Amino acid sequence: MLKRFSVSLEDGLLADFDEFIKRRQYTNRSEAIRDLIRREFVQEEWGEDKEVIGVISLVYDHHQFQILERINDIQHDHHQMITSTTHVHMDHDNCLEILIVRGQASAVRQLADRLIALRGVKDGHLAMSSTGKSF
Repeated sequence: MLKRFSVSLEDGLLADFDEFIKRRQYTNRSEAIRDLIRREFVQEEWGEDKEVIGVISLVYDHHQFQILERINDIQHDHHQMITSTTHVHMDHDNCLEILIVRGQASAVRQLADRLIALRGVKDGHLAMSSTGKSF
C-alpha cells in the first residue's frame, strides 16, 4: 500500500535534487526518495552488524608474487561467506576478481579489507547491500 506525504525543500536544494534525478535517470521524485531511504536502511544494517550481502571487487596484477595463492587462501579461509566468484582477464597483466559474499557485516568488512590490502591489488571495493529481510 502506498502512502502520500509532502516534503518542503528550499528552492536550491530542490533544484539540486531534480538534477540528481536527471543524472541518475529516475522517472520521478518518488522513486529517487525511495532509493535514498532504502540506502539509509542498508547503512543501518551494516552499522548494526546484521546479516548482509555484498560484492567485493578486486583489480590486481597477476604477475605480483604469490597474489593468486594469497587470494585463494583467504577465500578458502572464508568459504562459508563466499557465495560466488568470477574471474576476468582484463588484459595481459591485470585481472578482475568479483566475490559475492554474505554474512555478518563486520565479518564481510574484515574479509574485504583483508583482500583489498593485499600487495598487488590495484583497486578494491566493497559494495554493500541488504539481504532484504528488514525491508
